[in-house]
Amino acid sequence: MTGFNRLALFDCDGTLVDSQHAIIAAMAAGFAAQGLAPPQDEAVRRQVGLSLDVAILGLLPEGVGPGAVAGIATAYKAAFFENRERGGAVEPLYPGLVAALDALEAAGFLLGIATGKSHRGLVATLEQHGLTGRFLTLQTADRAAGKPAPDMALRAMAEVGADPATTVVIGDTSYDMMMARAAGAAALGVAWGYHAPENLLAAGAARVCHDYAEVPAAVAALVAV
Repeated sequence: MTGFNRLALFDCDGTLVDSQHAIIAAMAAGFAAQGLAPPQDEAVRRQVGLSLDVAILGLLPEGVGPGAVAGIATAYKAAFFENRERGGAVEPLYPGLVAALDALEAAGFLLGIATGKSHRGLVATLEQHGLTGRFLTLQTADRAAGKPAPDMALRAMAEVGADPATTVVIGDTSYDMMMARAAGAAALGVAWGYHAPENLLAAGAARVCHDYAEVPAAVAALVAV
């Protein structure tokens, strides 16, 4: 035994909840506020998981400088939260999530989140679904370096007494897999999110799950005990 706690560290957007429609709508509003055409939906999905500023920078059209990022980000946040207040920011849970969390906890895993969302946005999402308190560590890109840097994973481990050999990162994007590997943790991809399984495997996923029912056993198999 390692003596360290075992940690299942989840991404949020595209892994816990399907937030693509809310994100795409807010991004379109952010670009419109700067007089810019909205980016293509697929381009936005490819940026999900990165911190907001980095995602916007990657979506800027040719000829638009990085000085536009701050204004787009401000309008994005305002649009997202205004939409949520109106009940329009629908972020449904993926099927089987709660049962998978129950199974992981029953097997002795601690639960955490590392996400490109802001802390405020993450808390609102968890409250919406009655998940407040299920996750012992909440790591967000406004409080640490965003993915694919290892910082959020390392901070999560430190908070709950885990180490890389006892931590599995579960996510739907290449950025999640890269963060996990940079932190020395195991990487488990999920196929229901925003990056293709082959991209997850190329970025370092040990395997890719196609249903939440597969996740608890896959996580346990990846952790050294």
